[in-house]
Amino acid sequence: MIDLYFWPTPNGWKASIALEEMELPYNTHLINIGKGDQFEPEFLKISPNNRMPAIVDPDGPDGAPITVFESGAILMYLARKTGRFYGTTERDRVAVEEWLMWQMGGVGPMAGQAHHFLKYAPNLEPPQDLPYAKDRYRTEVARLYGVLDRRLAESEYVAGDFYSIADMSIWGWASLWEGQQQVLDDKPHFARWLEAVSARPGVQAGRALYAELRGDHSSKQAQSVLFKR
Repeated sequence: MIDLYFWPTPNGWKASIALEEMELPYNTHLINIGKGDQFEPEFLKISPNNRMPAIVDPDGPDGAPITVFESGAILMYLARKTGRFYGTTERDRVAVEEWLMWQMGGVGPMAGQAHHFLKYAPNLEPPQDLPYAKDRYRTEVARLYGVLDRRLAESEYVAGDFYSIADMSIWGWASLWEGQQQVLDDKPHFARWLEAVSARPGVQAGRALYAELRGDHSSKQAQSVLFKR
Protein backbone atom coordinates (compact mmCIF):
# COMPACT_ATOMS: atom_id res chain seq x y z
CA MET A 1 0.00 0.00 0.00
CA ILE A 2 1.57 3.27 -1.13
CA ASP A 3 1.45 6.25 1.24
CA LEU A 4 0.48 9.46 -0.55
CA TYR A 5 1.28 12.80 1.09
CA PHE A 6 -1.20 15.13 -0.52
CA TRP A 7 -3.21 18.31 -0.62
CA PRO A 8 -5.82 18.99 -3.35
CA THR A 9 -3.88 21.25 -5.71
CA PRO A 10 -2.83 20.82 -9.35
CA ASN A 11 0.49 19.37 -8.22
CA GLY A 12 -1.16 17.05 -5.75
CA TRP A 13 -3.60 15.87 -8.43
CA LYS A 14 -0.74 14.58 -10.56
CA ALA A 15 0.02 11.90 -7.98
CA SER A 16 -3.59 11.10 -7.03
CA ILE A 17 -4.60 10.82 -10.69
CA ALA A 18 -1.64 8.56 -11.47
CA LEU A 19 -2.44 6.27 -8.55
CA GLU A 20 -6.06 6.05 -9.65
CA GLU A 21 -5.23 5.53 -13.32
CA MET A 22 -2.69 2.82 -12.48
CA GLU A 23 -5.10 1.18 -10.02
CA LEU A 24 -2.56 1.20 -7.23
CA PRO A 25 -3.87 1.00 -3.65
CA TYR A 26 -2.83 3.93 -1.48
CA ASN A 27 -3.35 5.63 1.86
CA THR A 28 -3.70 9.41 1.87
CA HIS A 29 -1.90 11.59 4.42
CA LEU A 30 -3.09 15.17 4.23
CA ILE A 31 -0.45 17.90 4.16
CA ASN A 32 -2.34 21.11 4.85
CA ILE A 33 -0.15 23.63 3.06
CA GLY A 34 -2.17 26.56 4.42
CA LYS A 35 -1.32 25.55 7.99
CA GLY A 36 2.32 24.74 7.34
CA ASP A 37 2.28 20.93 7.54
CA GLN A 38 4.87 20.88 4.76
CA PHE A 39 7.46 22.28 7.16
CA GLU A 40 7.05 19.60 9.80
CA PRO A 41 10.28 17.64 10.44
CA GLU A 42 8.68 14.27 9.75
CA PHE A 43 7.45 15.42 6.35
CA LEU A 44 10.81 16.99 5.50
CA LYS A 45 12.38 13.56 5.89
CA ILE A 46 10.24 12.48 2.94
CA SER A 47 10.20 15.71 0.94
CA PRO A 48 13.23 17.86 1.81
CA ASN A 49 12.04 20.74 -0.41
CA ASN A 50 8.90 21.10 1.77
CA ARG A 51 6.57 20.46 -1.16
CA MET A 52 3.87 17.93 -1.68
CA PRO A 53 3.01 15.52 -3.22
CA ALA A 54 5.37 12.83 -2.04
CA ILE A 55 4.98 9.09 -1.77
CA VAL A 56 6.41 6.24 0.25
CA ASP A 57 6.29 2.87 -1.47
CA PRO A 58 7.01 -0.02 0.90
CA ASP A 59 7.53 -2.27 -2.12
CA GLY A 60 10.17 -0.24 -3.93
CA PRO A 61 13.09 -1.38 -6.05
CA ASP A 62 14.35 -4.83 -4.99
CA GLY A 63 11.43 -5.00 -2.57
CA ALA A 64 12.84 -2.31 -0.27
CA PRO A 65 10.90 0.82 0.74
CA ILE A 66 11.51 4.03 -1.16
CA THR A 67 10.42 7.65 -0.78
CA VAL A 68 9.85 9.80 -3.86
CA PHE A 69 9.30 13.56 -3.88
CA GLU A 70 8.67 15.96 -6.80
CA SER A 71 5.54 15.28 -8.82
CA GLY A 72 7.37 14.56 -12.09
CA ALA A 73 9.64 12.04 -10.42
CA ILE A 74 6.60 10.39 -8.82
CA LEU A 75 4.90 10.05 -12.20
CA MET A 76 7.97 8.50 -13.82
CA TYR A 77 8.52 6.15 -10.90
CA LEU A 78 4.94 4.90 -10.89
CA ALA A 79 4.89 4.52 -14.67
CA ARG A 80 8.06 2.42 -14.57
CA LYS A 81 6.74 0.42 -11.62
CA THR A 82 3.52 -0.51 -13.40
CA GLY A 83 4.72 -0.47 -17.00
CA ARG A 84 1.79 1.79 -17.87
CA PHE A 85 1.28 5.24 -19.40
CA TYR A 86 4.90 5.59 -20.53
CA GLY A 87 4.54 4.38 -24.11
CA THR A 88 5.87 1.15 -25.54
CA THR A 89 9.00 2.23 -27.43
CA GLU A 90 12.04 4.34 -26.66
CA ARG A 91 10.72 7.02 -29.02
CA ASP A 92 7.46 7.02 -27.05
CA ARG A 93 9.34 7.46 -23.79
CA VAL A 94 11.41 10.32 -25.17
CA ALA A 95 8.23 12.11 -26.23
CA VAL A 96 6.62 11.51 -22.83
CA GLU A 97 9.66 12.88 -21.05
CA GLU A 98 9.88 15.92 -23.35
CA TRP A 99 6.32 16.97 -22.57
CA LEU A 100 6.59 16.04 -18.91
CA MET A 101 9.65 18.29 -18.60
CA TRP A 102 7.80 20.97 -20.58
CA GLN A 103 5.11 20.90 -17.93
CA MET A 104 7.53 20.86 -15.02
CA GLY A 105 9.59 23.76 -16.35
CA GLY A 106 6.85 25.73 -18.08
CA VAL A 107 3.15 25.24 -17.50
CA GLY A 108 3.38 24.45 -13.79
CA PRO A 109 5.56 27.38 -12.70
CA MET A 110 4.02 29.89 -15.10
CA ALA A 111 0.40 28.96 -14.36
CA GLY A 112 1.23 28.98 -10.65
CA GLN A 113 2.61 32.50 -10.91
CA ALA A 114 -0.41 33.57 -12.96
CA HIS A 115 -2.71 32.32 -10.19
CA HIS A 116 -0.62 34.09 -7.58
CA PHE A 117 -0.49 37.51 -9.21
CA LEU A 118 -3.99 37.46 -10.69
CA LYS A 119 -5.87 35.98 -7.74
CA TYR A 120 -3.91 36.10 -4.49
CA ALA A 121 -1.47 39.03 -4.61
CA PRO A 122 -4.16 41.72 -5.02
CA ASN A 123 -5.79 40.46 -1.80
CA LEU A 124 -2.65 40.42 0.33
CA GLU A 125 -2.19 42.87 3.18
CA PRO A 126 -1.05 45.29 1.91
CA PRO A 127 -2.46 44.56 -1.59
CA GLN A 128 0.09 43.72 -4.29
CA ASP A 129 -1.84 44.49 -7.49
CA LEU A 130 1.00 44.49 -10.01
CA PRO A 131 -0.07 45.06 -13.64
CA TYR A 132 3.31 44.08 -15.06
CA ALA A 133 3.40 40.74 -13.23
CA LYS A 134 -0.23 40.02 -14.09
CA ASP A 135 0.35 40.71 -17.78
CA ARG A 136 3.67 38.85 -17.82
CA TYR A 137 2.33 35.56 -16.50
CA ARG A 138 -1.06 35.75 -18.21
CA THR A 139 0.72 36.22 -21.54
CA GLU A 140 3.25 33.46 -20.92
CA VAL A 141 0.53 30.97 -20.01
CA ALA A 142 -1.31 31.90 -23.20
CA ARG A 143 1.87 31.26 -25.19
CA LEU A 144 2.36 27.86 -23.56
CA TYR A 145 -1.24 26.84 -24.20
CA GLY A 146 -0.73 27.88 -27.82
CA VAL A 147 2.24 25.50 -27.99
CA LEU A 148 0.05 22.77 -26.54
CA ASP A 149 -2.79 23.47 -28.96
CA ARG A 150 -0.45 23.20 -31.95
CA ARG A 151 0.94 19.95 -30.63
CA LEU A 152 -2.54 18.53 -30.13
CA ALA A 153 -3.44 19.44 -33.71
CA GLU A 154 -0.95 16.72 -34.69
CA SER A 155 -1.70 14.02 -32.13
CA GLU A 156 -4.52 12.81 -29.93
CA TYR A 157 -2.52 13.19 -26.73
CA VAL A 158 0.54 15.25 -25.92
CA ALA A 159 3.12 12.50 -26.44
CA GLY A 160 1.40 10.87 -29.41
CA ASP A 161 -1.59 8.63 -29.98
CA PHE A 162 -1.50 7.26 -26.43
CA TYR A 163 -2.51 8.70 -23.05
CA SER A 164 0.47 9.07 -20.74
CA ILE A 165 1.87 10.56 -17.56
CA ALA A 166 2.61 13.67 -19.62
CA ASP A 167 -1.13 14.26 -20.01
CA MET A 168 -1.63 13.62 -16.30
CA SER A 169 1.02 16.20 -15.44
CA ILE A 170 -0.46 18.95 -17.62
CA TRP A 171 -4.16 18.42 -17.03
CA GLY A 172 -4.42 19.81 -13.48
CA TRP A 173 -3.05 23.24 -14.30
CA ALA A 174 -4.73 23.31 -17.72
CA SER A 175 -8.11 22.54 -16.19
CA LEU A 176 -7.86 25.83 -14.25
CA TRP A 177 -7.47 27.92 -17.41
CA GLU A 178 -10.26 30.32 -16.40
CA GLY A 179 -8.43 31.30 -13.21
CA GLN A 180 -5.40 32.05 -15.36
CA GLN A 181 -7.59 34.42 -17.43
CA GLN A 182 -7.24 32.36 -20.61
CA VAL A 183 -9.65 31.65 -23.46
CA LEU A 184 -10.21 28.45 -25.40
CA ASP A 185 -12.03 29.82 -28.45
CA ASP A 186 -8.75 30.02 -30.35
CA LYS A 187 -7.42 26.69 -29.01
CA PRO A 188 -9.83 24.01 -30.33
CA HIS A 189 -7.36 21.14 -30.01
CA PHE A 190 -6.52 22.08 -26.43
CA ALA A 191 -10.25 22.22 -25.67
CA ARG A 192 -10.84 18.81 -27.26
CA TRP A 193 -8.00 17.27 -25.26
CA LEU A 194 -9.12 18.90 -22.03
CA GLU A 195 -12.61 17.47 -22.42
CA ALA A 196 -11.31 13.98 -23.25
CA VAL A 197 -8.93 13.83 -20.29
CA SER A 198 -11.52 15.30 -17.93
CA ALA A 199 -13.90 12.46 -18.84
CA ARG A 200 -11.52 9.71 -17.70
CA PRO A 201 -12.72 7.99 -14.49
CA GLY A 202 -9.19 7.93 -13.07
CA VAL A 203 -8.80 11.66 -13.59
CA GLN A 204 -12.18 12.34 -12.02
CA ALA A 205 -11.35 10.18 -8.99
CA GLY A 206 -7.92 11.74 -8.52
CA ARG A 207 -9.36 15.24 -8.83
CA ALA A 208 -12.14 14.44 -6.36
CA LEU A 209 -9.77 13.31 -3.59
CA TYR A 210 -10.53 15.60 -0.64
CA ALA A 211 -11.83 18.20 -3.08
CA GLU A 212 -13.90 19.72 -0.29
CA LEU A 213 -10.70 20.93 1.36
CA ARG A 214 -9.63 23.18 -1.50
CA GLY A 215 -9.54 26.74 -0.21
CA ASP A 216 -8.78 30.21 -1.44
CA HIS A 217 -5.81 30.78 0.94
CA SER A 218 -7.27 34.17 1.85
CA SER A 219 -6.63 33.96 5.58
CA LYS A 220 -3.70 35.85 7.07
CA GLN A 221 -2.27 32.59 8.42
CA ALA A 222 -2.38 30.86 5.04
CA GLN A 223 -0.85 33.87 3.30
CA SER A 224 1.96 34.01 5.82
CA VAL A 225 2.72 30.33 5.43
CA LEU A 226 2.42 30.14 1.65
CA PHE A 227 3.72 33.47 0.44
CA LYS A 228 6.15 34.84 3.03
CA ARG A 229 8.36 31.92 3.93
